[in-house]
Amino acid sequence: MSERDDPLTIGRRVQRWRAERGLTQKQLAEPAYTPAYISTLEAGRVRPSDEALKHIAERLGVAYDELVTGRSARVATELRLQLTDAQRTLATGDTEAAVTAFSAVLAQAEAAGLVEERVAALIGLGECGIDTGDLDEARSRFELAEAALRGAPLTARVPALRGRALAHYLAGELRYAVYLLESTIDELNRSGLHDPDALLLLYASAIGPYMDLGAHARAAQAAELALALAPQAGDPALVARMHRSVARTLLAEGRIAEADASLAKAAELYRGLQIRTELAHCHWMRGYVCAQNGDLERAEEELREARAMLSAKRAALYTSQVAVELADVLHRRGKSEEAAGLLREVLSDLSPERGALHSAAAHRLLGIIAEDARDTEAAEEHYVRALSLLERAGAAGDLADLCRLLGDLFRRTGRVEAALDAYRTGLGHRTAPGTTTLGPAPAQPPV
Repeated sequence: MSERDDPLTIGRRVQRWRAERGLTQKQLAEPAYTPAYISTLEAGRVRPSDEALKHIAERLGVAYDELVTGRSARVATELRLQLTDAQRTLATGDTEAAVTAFSAVLAQAEAAGLVEERVAALIGLGECGIDTGDLDEARSRFELAEAALRGAPLTARVPALRGRALAHYLAGELRYAVYLLESTIDELNRSGLHDPDALLLLYASAIGPYMDLGAHARAAQAAELALALAPQAGDPALVARMHRSVARTLLAEGRIAEADASLAKAAELYRGLQIRTELAHCHWMRGYVCAQNGDLERAEEELREARAMLSAKRAALYTSQVAVELADVLHRRGKSEEAAGLLREVLSDLSPERGALHSAAAHRLLGIIAEDARDTEAAEEHYVRALSLLERAGAAGDLADLCRLLGDLFRRTGRVEAALDAYRTGLGHRTAPGTTTLGPAPAQPPV
């Protein structure tokens, strides 16, 4: 039963507000009603009509909705303004200030019983957790938001579901992240809930996990669907994020110029929106494009710029991820000592539960550097650590590559049987390219 249907709750509210304003029952009742009616209403013994409540609200000087629900429309509007400010603060780089702002909104929304504003604040705090690398906190916030929306349409729950999937992905739980995204996409498409913004967010978010799983066919399909949805989407930040994600699949197909063009579109949109974090991601991906294309000098410049922007924003997890890619470029440019120092710094910030894939990448690169220095014992130790992290994450393509490196190391040191075992393990991860173990690909939207 809602508060509107609960005469006792409304009666107590009327009595309290009347007393706060110093009004008698007669003054509240006149001229349309009697003091006896007000007395009966305040005792909760009558269900007041809309007309009676509108009269009482006017005499009390409050909005009708506030009288029947106890929730102030003014407070809701003020909280929405605070949410907008908090979201802008997060987007432009001050995560610490954004956490303070979202926390203040959350406390006020909970006190006022405002579900929509509470959910928005929880999702904002979840996004802050993603930025700072506090993935357990982020996941907890997204789960609370999702629980608060239980019973709401799926389209309303998509941001919380996507946030939860992203937290699992960054923690190295690739398959579960893909499961969350795919099942949500299927439910949206098969139930006819064709929301372009929601679908674009989900398809773009799935590209990264697909790529890391080695599911390039699905990543390419998700990118094509995201591009088809983009003209229908109303959120420019979402379109920009999509262009950045699509660039990954273009790179996998060797379409370097198109990937660079996609990133340029994203950068232009983010500059207009003044979103520093996402602009840093564009520098990050441009650096990756340049590295793939052999332009290591420009790759180093772009990745250093991305790392500086993210460090200034205190985006710890993303900063560590960029640092791994920067270390790879430094090593390829002959700056192996600087690269190793950067990687050791990264490993002090990451863990198997927080950035497993990039921890593995750091160990892999340290192994390569150790091999170059003819320290085979250290190289093997790093490769084995990387292998353990990747097996937990299920990153098939990276596992196959690492098994090749480990097999080559064993072969060079005369351990032929161990080398064969490593090669066979690597081949096992290559048996089904372009797929996941999650069954059929998600249904396509009517685009």
